[in-house]
Amino acid sequence: MITPRILIPALALALGSAAASAALKEGDSAPDFKAQASLAGKAFNFSLKESLKKGPVVVYFYPAAYTNGCNIQAHTFAVNVDKFKAAGATVIGVSHDNIGRLNEFSADPEYCAGKVAVASDEDGLIAKSYDLAIREAAPGRKDTKGQDINHAFTERTTFVVAMDGRIAATLGGLAPAANVEKALESVQQLATQRSTSKPSPKL
Repeated sequence: MITPRILIPALALALGSAAASAALKEGDSAPDFKAQASLAGKAFNFSLKESLKKGPVVVYFYPAAYTNGCNIQAHTFAVNVDKFKAAGATVIGVSHDNIGRLNEFSADPEYCAGKVAVASDEDGLIAKSYDLAIREAAPGRKDTKGQDINHAFTERTTFVVAMDGRIAATLGGLAPAANVEKALESVQQLATQRSTSKPSPKL
């Protein structure tokens, strides 16, 4: 059971917590994508196809860096990242934030903490390829640092992509920490399936 250190304010769930009714479903092929991403404040080029060669990939779409629910989600992924690695999984967050902002967020010790990579989807094309809802930020909306949010929001939805490129789980309509918990359960199940499907060694 994952227990976040941060309490969830009453309004934290309002941002991007709607169920992913139109999102791609379990069994669908996950659209491949490449994007500029950041880990521990350093930009790099992320490729879903290349990452899947190493194991399952947790692709988690979130509305915006430095917003209540997204802060909790990033923190919860960070404190549990070793459990995802133990299951052979890679975690990548995706939002409309630009790479400069993500460099800051990915290194922030309170949130991604240098442990969780986040990718920039400024034009929303990645989110659209996964059939996710996108909405514009309300005028004057500010983040938890008091800065203006000048980009659109993608609904909070996590996809667990198996090594064969198919979606093993679509997780929407959950609180941020619960979203992480369900993603971890999914990758652990995939790890169990892989271990039981391996042929027994010949005597």
